[in-house]
Amino acid sequence: MPSVLVAHSYFLRFDPKQAQRAKPYPPLATLQVAALLQGLGHEVQVFDAMLADGVDEFATQLAGQQPAVVLLYEDNYNYLSKMCLARMREAALAMIRLARDRGAQVIAAGSDVSDAPEVYLGAGASAVCRGEGLEAIPALIQRLAAAPGLDAAALVQGLDGALAWQDGRLLRGEPEAVVQLPSARRNSDTLEAPVAWELVDVERYRRVWQAAHGQFSLNMAASKGCSFRCAWCAKPIWGQRYQQRSAEAVAAEMVMLKQQLRADHVWFADDIFGFRADWVERFADALDRRGGGLPFTIQTRADLVSDAMAQALSDAGCREVWLGAESGSQAVLDAMHKGMTVADNLRARERLRAVGVRVGFFIQLGYLGEGLPELLQTVDLVRRARPDAIGVSVSYPLPGTPFHAQVRAQLGTKTHWDHSADLAMMFQGSFGTAFYREVRELLHAEVEWQDPAARATLPARWQALLAQVAPAEALS
Repeated sequence: MPSVLVAHSYFLRFDPKQAQRAKPYPPLATLQVAALLQGLGHEVQVFDAMLADGVDEFATQLAGQQPAVVLLYEDNYNYLSKMCLARMREAALAMIRLARDRGAQVIAAGSDVSDAPEVYLGAGASAVCRGEGLEAIPALIQRLAAAPGLDAAALVQGLDGALAWQDGRLLRGEPEAVVQLPSARRNSDTLEAPVAWELVDVERYRRVWQAAHGQFSLNMAASKGCSFRCAWCAKPIWGQRYQQRSAEAVAAEMVMLKQQLRADHVWFADDIFGFRADWVERFADALDRRGGGLPFTIQTRADLVSDAMAQALSDAGCREVWLGAESGSQAVLDAMHKGMTVADNLRARERLRAVGVRVGFFIQLGYLGEGLPELLQTVDLVRRARPDAIGVSVSYPLPGTPFHAQVRAQLGTKTHWDHSADLAMMFQGSFGTAFYREVRELLHAEVEWQDPAARATLPARWQALLAQVAPAEALS
């Protein structure tokens, strides 16, 4: 079987905000596809970019392993990969060129690959995959290893989601054909894919976490995808599907992270964790039967947080919930097709507070239709809810979304943020980038400043900022 080097291109050191947070997580989807290939008999190594110094480390590993095939498989659970940061795209393209120079065949898959396959094929990838790609990848590897000069049409023949270049044309695999993998190993359509933890340096992650936070957190996923239809949210990998693992399997995996990898905490990378209170109740029961799990953090929607859900999360060990609050303006939420209300955010906050679970709000500034009145409603929401933490960004037009289609004509040369703290407006919003960056700082101050003297300066800072755009407006 051909040797394969599985890699991803999210380098933490290229993202100053995330590097300062010092909360790195191993590339979960990358490790899942590595385990899949191991199960099919391949000799597999992983290049983990997360804690690497740069692309030179990839070149060194490439020279040492000399793989037949390099699979650049981005972590589909990492929202920063979905954003397709420019620094990471540049790294990915450099890695493809290095691999080709070394004589390896290259396959690429991920959110940005799904959105812009031509970019990756143009850099030298032999084939790319749209979506998850788990059906096509094993067959592509076999074909490339057996015949490195295989005609592009033959390479992708019968492989749904696979693409290649030929004579300046983009060739697509035929979706009606079915490629059979060995039945004993064919797990690409299940949710219980193993994770090749042995292929990453878990101790290196532990050292970073312990030095910065005094504890060690690892990541898991209890589900894939999201069935809701927010207008700004891209779904290039799983589409509108929501696929949930069994509560028993998730509990067993958490206990393994606790006992074998000695984690202290778990971050669930799901877009929506749990979904129903009865699933979370079964998860809590399964953990109890195994001697208890780990404290964990999740993301979910405010309108899913009933009293029963809040209690079930607390019983299972959830210590922090992040809600996509987005805006304090109902008009903006409706424009986003969010499908929930401002009141949902307030109720969820109170229900979780009542059972001792911390709450973080994700806030999105600058969406279409947000003027100064709507922005002030968001400030009011933060002040009323008093979340324990907050994450603030400006609206980011992701390809393939209704939002992107609405602002496409306004997009200039900057189509990607360089890093996650960029916060550059890439379309014509009500205000400019500098204004929104200052709003972000003040919203963080509303939540995080514990010093009464510092907090007392906030009204004057808001007044000064608002005077730049509407002198008659003021915050009390």
